[in-house]
Amino acid sequence: MSIADLFRTRSVDDLIRETGQGEQLKKTLGPVSLTALGVGAIIGTGIFVVIGEGAKDAGPAVVLAFVLAGVTCAFSALSYAELASAVPVSGSAYTFSYATLGELIAFIIGWDLILEYGVSVAAVAVGWGGNVNEFLRSAFGFALPDAISKSPSEGGVFNIPAVVVVLAITALLAVGTNQSARTNAIMVGVKIVILLFFIVVAITAFHAGHFTPFAPSGVSGVAMAASTIFFAYIGFDAVSTASEETKNPARDLPIAIIGSLLISTVLYVLVSVAAVGIAPIRTLAGSDAPLSAALREGAGIPWAGALLSLGALIAITSVVLVIMYGQTRIFFAMCRDGLLPKRLAKVSPRFGTPVRITVGFGVLIAILAALVPLDVIIELTNIGTLFAFILVNIGVIVLRRTKPDMARPFRVPLVPVVPIIGILLCGYLIYQLPVETKLRFVVWLVIGLIVYFAYSRRHSRVATEEPAELPPAEQR
Repeated sequence: MSIADLFRTRSVDDLIRETGQGEQLKKTLGPVSLTALGVGAIIGTGIFVVIGEGAKDAGPAVVLAFVLAGVTCAFSALSYAELASAVPVSGSAYTFSYATLGELIAFIIGWDLILEYGVSVAAVAVGWGGNVNEFLRSAFGFALPDAISKSPSEGGVFNIPAVVVVLAITALLAVGTNQSARTNAIMVGVKIVILLFFIVVAITAFHAGHFTPFAPSGVSGVAMAASTIFFAYIGFDAVSTASEETKNPARDLPIAIIGSLLISTVLYVLVSVAAVGIAPIRTLAGSDAPLSAALREGAGIPWAGALLSLGALIAITSVVLVIMYGQTRIFFAMCRDGLLPKRLAKVSPRFGTPVRITVGFGVLIAILAALVPLDVIIELTNIGTLFAFILVNIGVIVLRRTKPDMARPFRVPLVPVVPIIGILLCGYLIYQLPVETKLRFVVWLVIGLIVYFAYSRRHSRVATEEPAELPPAEQR
């Protein structure tokens, strides 16, 4: 096998043409529903839980950490928008990489996305469990024992709430229960109303003194917090997985990707200012549900904390569903391309879903959520996502040079300057992550390379020149 074979690409025209084979997915999504999908995937554990993790490093300057993380995402969002409009095919960064950077890089990014989505679902589930306890504490005055609500390293034995939500969503996805665009829009509405409610209530108990000292750990503390808070923005890339269901992908995908990120960033900054204004940093940093704790302890409004916790549970549940669905879809796409065993993606004749993939991932994610602490899961998710963003930015630069005449309904301005800034910002946040996180990520990639050279390179459809075997639309 030659070096060139490792970087063989799939034709963009072929990728687009395959979406028209068999029964096509119904194109029902417009810019509003797509933006709702993006906001629905973004707003969840990130703002309801991770703000506390960021406050540990940055203090009141956690507000700036949200801005830095949002700006970092903005540059990559522009690159996602260009590739999604030019290659309107499901598979997100994995498909983009196959069309631009070659098979080996596509496999690596797909392998990386499996980690990103799977670990992020576990993190969201852990955050869901924390809000369960906060709701019980605020509403009824008691909480589940640590033994059954925390990981071993946090003083518990088994995080049962996290396991319950993962397995429940796994069951729903396995039997084919998916969110419709209307249901998702309702869930997004609930999230936004809850966060606006938090901001309004916070105004009544705001203390400017909580912002002093503003940045006790300096610039390094803000950067470290941003590398953690970056988790709060993960999800806007999920919009690109809906490319094939979009009425006008050339126009609607860029609007939804950039719009969902902008809406989320504004909300995050306002909520972080409100949270610091009503509660001391120690309250935010010491809670699994910092926003609810801020209302209950900082503002002295326990009923508001209980309401926020209930809203957070509803909001976070939708994120588990959306992200887990996205993970199974990417894995399914890799199996369809022959990079992973096709039999793993066998569609159940009864439910019309890839049950083996769904159940397999559900069990693994439940185990991870039960045993691993939130901060470790978040850091591993972040490095995987930042790495994916770097490759997407590189993809824009490469495609501009290799296919300069390709139709690009949306174009990133000032290429290659803007993608390079995106690459540098992502690299900077990766640098801020702990060495242990980087080592875990390297180990995961090494395992992936072993799988690729032992199996994938010989079985891929590009290598065997097999035609696509697309299942009916309702089974995808």
